Amino acid sequence: MSDAPQLWDGWQARLRAFATVFTRPGRGRFVQWVTGRVLGCEEHPVTQVLTALGLEARWRVLEHFAEYGAWDREAVERQTLRLIEQERPARWGRYHPVALDDTKLHRTSAKVWGTCTCHESSARSPNRAETVRAHHWVVMGDWGPGTPWMYLPHAARLYCRKTQLPAGEPLQTKTAWAVELWRHADAASSAPILGVLDGACAVATVVEPCLNPGPGQRRIAIPTRLRVEARVYHPVGSRARQQGRRPKGGERLAAPPHHVSWSTSWRAGRAWVDGRIRTSRYKPLRGRWAVSGPDIPVQVFVVAVPGYRAPWFLVTTARDLSAAQVVAAFAARCRQEDGCRDHTQRLGMEECRAWTKEPGLRTSQVQMVALTLLRLLQSRMDQTCGMGSWWSKPEWYTQKRHGSIRDLCRLVWRPRAVFSPLLVALEERETPCQALALQGNAVSRAA
Repeated sequence: MSDAPQLWDGWQARLRAFATVFTRPGRGRFVQWVTGRVLGCEEHPVTQVLTALGLEARWRVLEHFAEYGAWDREAVERQTLRLIEQERPARWGRYHPVALDDTKLHRTSAKVWGTCTCHESSARSPNRAETVRAHHWVVMGDWGPGTPWMYLPHAARLYCRKTQLPAGEPLQTKTAWAVELWRHADAASSAPILGVLDGACAVATVVEPCLNPGPGQRRIAIPTRLRVEARVYHPVGSRARQQGRRPKGGERLAAPPHHVSWSTSWRAGRAWVDGRIRTSRYKPLRGRWAVSGPDIPVQVFVVAVPGYRAPWFLVTTARDLSAAQVVAAFAARCRQEDGCRDHTQRLGMEECRAWTKEPGLRTSQVQMVALTLLRLLQSRMDQTCGMGSWWSKPEWYTQKRHGSIRDLCRLVWRPRAVFSPLLVALEERETPCQALALQGNAVSRAA
């Protein structure tokens, strides 16, 4: 699949799934934008995209499409999720695992639409000022279980603080965006959602709407990190108090750091953590969690992972998952962090300079689609060509075991001279059959 005809067919087949979302001219420009984003280097999206494709004369056309073209962002998100379900459905037990997190993309100017100020520790960013401007995003994507897990983003929302909200924009909090994104994914999924998130986002305004669905909605199960000051209770009615008012959530247990007083013993288990199967010890406990409420039973785990100085404290409302499954699902969050890094560094999201709303939101979505299509292409090549047969190990990194986004971009760069005339043909006014015939002839000549 690494030769030009098969590579183009595979890439075009996945982009063809968005044909119903755009008009015919818009689809051609969307394909140009996504493909050029993969071929271009990490600089200004539209300019570098067209330079990589050799289409500098069409700069004004693509700029106009980015600002004023017919574009339904939610329809693109739904189509991306359908494509993931078709190509690589993510299932973990009986659940559909979906990861959610927030991220910041730094901007250098106050004139960039939708930016908010934020404070950064000098320890994390010694070369930056303590107060910087950034876009604050809530990002969501599927997790494909494997060795390693694969992160496939398909939706994102930009949020702003009330004091820095752009004129005319409705106020929406980060937690409200998180619940809305999960509900959209649940509506399009055949399996119940397993929403994995970090402990910083596991607050009542996120957890309660997921565990108490409205009419016609399903409950979203949540595994997350348990904070050290978390309040965990015995099941209601398990123990009786002699004096005073009976607690609403049962008798309180010791905080997670003091798990030695829990009436449970250590058990042995194995889970995929940090790139390999690790043998760990864990303590399970059934009870109630203050964030989820007294009516929702939860499973709490204290996990001692080799190589970590402190144990992990995990909690999940999916009580039918084993300890190894919960540990593996939460440990896979590092793949989402890697995906945000690839989105920023490899696809150039931090280089975007959009002074108005639509170009900024559409640029982020184009890069998210490009990242997902690259990962789907990687999954197909690993199946057909074998793991490690389409990429090579650098001399300075001989222990490398999996292909990266940079390897995928290099693979697409090789036939880039073939892609340019095909992308020009998409914008011509041929019928769909003529356009497909033209693409096939061009690929055959290039081969």
